[in-house]
Amino acid sequence: MTWPVERTTDSPAATRELAGRLAGLCRAGDVVLLVGDLGAGKTVFAQGFAAALGVPGPVTSPTFALVRHYRCGEGSPVGSLIHADVYRTGSVDEIADLALAELVEEDAVAIVEWGDLAVPALGESALEVTLSVPDALAAPERRAVSLEGRGRWAGRSDEVAAVLQPVSERGAP
Repeated sequence: MTWPVERTTDSPAATRELAGRLAGLCRAGDVVLLVGDLGAGKTVFAQGFAAALGVPGPVTSPTFALVRHYRCGEGSPVGSLIHADVYRTGSVDEIADLALAELVEEDAVAIVEWGDLAVPALGESALEVTLSVPDALAAPERRAVSLEGRGRWAGRSDEVAAVLQPVSERGAP
């Protein structure tokens, strides 16, 4: 299989499940960029991702804090999760000042909301997850999820597709 890997979810719970399955593939130093309009499900995705890594307590969008650092639970493939939201940053320099790349060099994985804004500061080595609402009137809970890996993720499309196999493919009933 090659990129992109595309799936659909029919509810916030299914979006969290998809994210949780993906979290199990992460390795220290991985970066996951979440892309999508307001209300597309970026924070819901981050919640499922964090829960699968054993992060205790509520996970909310760090819109005003910009970055939250969570310890992962025992048995997690990584020691910590860096959760960032770069929507309120004013420039690539401000994103670079958050030092996300340095934070994930240790035993961490980063998940970045509005990740398309962070590419110039973080580099191209990332898994980009694009969430969209294909039909807000007929199916407001449905999300189209497209995953595209670059850099250290480039050769992992088969692994991603396999772990997400139980989640319906785009266009499937």
